[in-house]
Amino acid sequence: MTGDDVDSAERKMQFLFALRSKGVTDARVLTAMEKIDRGPFIRGYFAERAYEDMPLPIACGQTISQPSVVGLMSQALKVSPRDKVLEVGTGSGYQAAILSQLARRVYTVDRHKRLVREAGEIFRQMDLTNITAVTADGSFGLPDQAPFDRIIVTAAAEDPPGPLLAQLKIGGIMVVPVGQSDTVQSLIRVTRHEDGFDYDELRPVRFVPLVEGLGRDS
Repeated sequence: MTGDDVDSAERKMQFLFALRSKGVTDARVLTAMEKIDRGPFIRGYFAERAYEDMPLPIACGQTISQPSVVGLMSQALKVSPRDKVLEVGTGSGYQAAILSQLARRVYTVDRHKRLVREAGEIFRQMDLTNITAVTADGSFGLPDQAPFDRIIVTAAAEDPPGPLLAQLKIGGIMVVPVGQSDTVQSLIRVTRHEDGFDYDELRPVRFVPLVEGLGRDS
């Protein structure tokens, strides 16, 4: 084993230890996060910080969430191998790549064409064939592919968006940050039942706002 291999293995062990210490304990989620390298999803100046547990800026004024938050959101979603998942907010593509290891099919939507294109290139390089990336206004979901077993939103809304709730199967789960400002947000898990929705508040978070319409680069 070369020195680089030793460094890589040690870095991966530290990465997984950091995830566990923040509460990511689901074995399938940890396996997915061990398999999917965060490095390719971060370009330029911040690439050397890819394995730190911190959010980092990406193109189009967006961010890639810190790995522990990606892990906690994936864990809260309770994805099964047969599930069809909708992600609203493709961003770097990292969250969708993690979900691809947990679900049967992942549809990911972003309002920025550039982000969808760049994420799609990484998915192809990693041979993640069960992800479909679409440029669209994610606040309206993907009606053509609904209903979904799971929905994850990686931008903060004032309330869980009605169109997304409507596209959730009975028994389905949605995880979404909710809050009216970028300083006070809560991660919410919504479970749909025959007679309505249950809401569980999970933890404080900080996400970019969910914005309607397509990005100016589209």
